[in-house]
Amino acid sequence: MRVRLKICCIKSPDEARRAALAGADALGLVGPMPSGPGTISYEDARHIARSVAPPVSRWLLSSETRTADLIDAADQAGVDTLQIVRHLDPQVLEELAQKRPHLRRVQVIHVEDESALDLIEAYQDHANAFLLDSGKPSAATETLGGTGDTHDWGISARFVAATKRPVMLAGGLNAGNIAQAVRTVRPYGVDLCSSVRTGDELDDNKLTTFITALRQAEQDLS
Repeated sequence: MRVRLKICCIKSPDEARRAALAGADALGLVGPMPSGPGTISYEDARHIARSVAPPVSRWLLSSETRTADLIDAADQAGVDTLQIVRHLDPQVLEELAQKRPHLRRVQVIHVEDESALDLIEAYQDHANAFLLDSGKPSAATETLGGTGDTHDWGISARFVAATKRPVMLAGGLNAGNIAQAVRTVRPYGVDLCSSVRTGDELDDNKLTTFITALRQAEQDLS
């Protein structure tokens, strides 16, 4: 079992290079958001995306809600994957598939309670993958990720078992809890931001510590 690794909140070509060298399979570039850390302009995202060589994938996190705006954001950022952080009408994802068939679509599901499981059927025929996070779109102050909080991994495990799509796990993951997270949820991949940063910078030591713990967790499951 190899768990894929996405490092989010990348803010410069140097951070992208260091994350890729450390073993990241994907890099997250955070576009304009109503809240949360790591936001950058589309121009900066494009500059970073151009600095990343395959096979590392470049993801743009977008809070846009209309097909045209999502396409425009992805085109401006020059990415190969769009991480959609709102629970949109599934028809929007279908329109994206038709108009940008080579742009991968990752639908974020914010696991607030068991109702997250009801979204599998709605989205799995239109998204290439899911990402389970700890945002609270229904809260008085909306959050769409980047909280640094965990959610109920029991629900996440049920989600993974019930869908035919790959599932990434995000939300409060760190070197201390990644073994339990992988053992409980069995995700296709994991996604993190704040736990591998110090202040506003990617921290190589924290990243190395996390990756060591992740790979040990894989071995323990084999």
